[in-house]
Amino acid sequence: MSAAMTQASSQAMSHAATDKRCDVSVKDVEISFGRHVVLEKLSLDIAQSEFIVLLGPSGCGKSTLLNAISGLLDVNAGQIWIGGRNVTWEEPKDRGIAMVFQSYALYPRMSVRENMSFGLRVAGMPANEIQKRVADAATMLKITELLDRKPSQLSGGQRQRVAIGRALVRDAGVYLFDEPLSNLDAQLRAELRVEIKRLHQRLRATMIYVTHDQIEALTLADRIAVMKDRVIQQLDTPQKIYREPVNRFVASFVGSPAMNFMPGRVERGATGATFSLGDLSIPIQGYPFKSPGLTGAAVLGIRPEHVLSGAEAGPNAFNAQVEMAEPMGADTLVWCRTPSGASFSVRVDSGPSIAPGDTLPVSFPVGTLSLFEEGPDGRRL
Repeated sequence: MSAAMTQASSQAMSHAATDKRCDVSVKDVEISFGRHVVLEKLSLDIAQSEFIVLLGPSGCGKSTLLNAISGLLDVNAGQIWIGGRNVTWEEPKDRGIAMVFQSYALYPRMSVRENMSFGLRVAGMPANEIQKRVADAATMLKITELLDRKPSQLSGGQRQRVAIGRALVRDAGVYLFDEPLSNLDAQLRAELRVEIKRLHQRLRATMIYVTHDQIEALTLADRIAVMKDRVIQQLDTPQKIYREPVNRFVASFVGSPAMNFMPGRVERGATGATFSLGDLSIPIQGYPFKSPGLTGAAVLGIRPEHVLSGAEAGPNAFNAQVEMAEPMGADTLVWCRTPSGASFSVRVDSGPSIAPGDTLPVSFPVGTLSLFEEGPDGRRL
């Protein structure tokens, strides 16, 4: 296929996707299995061409929600709308969606070409249209040379590309991904993350992606829905969730390495607001409290990459005792303790060696701090 034909084919598929009205609306959906409630009055509006990631730990209900949107699972209450149409009780085939599962689910005796075209052939689509769609999808996914191979002759990453291609040929308005990369090794996951991002940029289709991997969520999403305990804890852009988590659960679940948490007290004096960690007083004047004048017990959160250390620590520095250093290639994660004994980690450049027992000047800049109520799910103050 020539470069001009490839470009024209990609543009044709892109126009076909964006011409559909493919917004998704979940309205007060409830799902339970017996007495076990999985989703409780959950609502979510997804704009046309948006890439939404459902992120959360195992058992939080993210795959259940995806299956409800696809029609693979009935809801106990509420409604599912796709493209301005109530599809709550419609069959999956009538919802205008395509789905990619964690399992590749390829037919072992069929070639890649036959696997990708099987659904279209069953639907009675003309052969020339099937051939065109398979060729277009294979070109976008860089698997054209694999079309005549059997699944047993492919690597895990190639099989997942075929599974994605099988969904792409449907030319759907909404694409659903249920942890499609979890069975792959780290390098292949990184490669396919880039491919999925490129596909979204080309197709501009609505995509809903389920994962428990916060790196996938941060790199792929336009918005992330962080889920726990049957509900969405926070729905926002990756940047907003990373910088302003609404509670301790979101703060701890998003970000790698995890955010540091140190219990103490908010106090106010002549010099302004401070956070007390034992005898250590950390200036927090200018922190955007939701309740002005708040004082009392609280938990300070700061990400390891936001802690200033060494010469950068500035005039508000205090000396922390180094307990352990974990080399991570380009940088090092250093575990320290405050003078009062609170443990925290600092991300530093992999330059001068830092050994246990060393003293490291550090500071916590107020612009990067998060303060929470006490408790594992304490709300942001």
